[in-house]
Amino acid sequence: TMMLQVRLYATLRQYAPDSPHGALTVDVPDGATVSTIFEVLAIPPAEVRLVMVNSIDKEFDAVLSPGDRVGIFPPVGGG
Repeated sequence: TMMLQVRLYATLRQYAPDSPHGALTVDVPDGATVSTIFEVLAIPPAEVRLVMVNSIDKEFDAVLSPGDRVGIFPPVGGG
């Protein structure tokens, strides 16, 4: 397995109730993708608008590496 630093933003913080700032460490299997994080944290993919891995915009099927920093953002309201 591998450990990832994950930060949930805005409305997605409800999926990390023990972490007031939405920052948590997630243990996922080797070869996991961004979607694996959604499964581990029970986040519906439809609630996710943007995923940044090490400050780079990534698709949900992007394969992750140990120690990656992952930011998960919901759709932003307004326009």
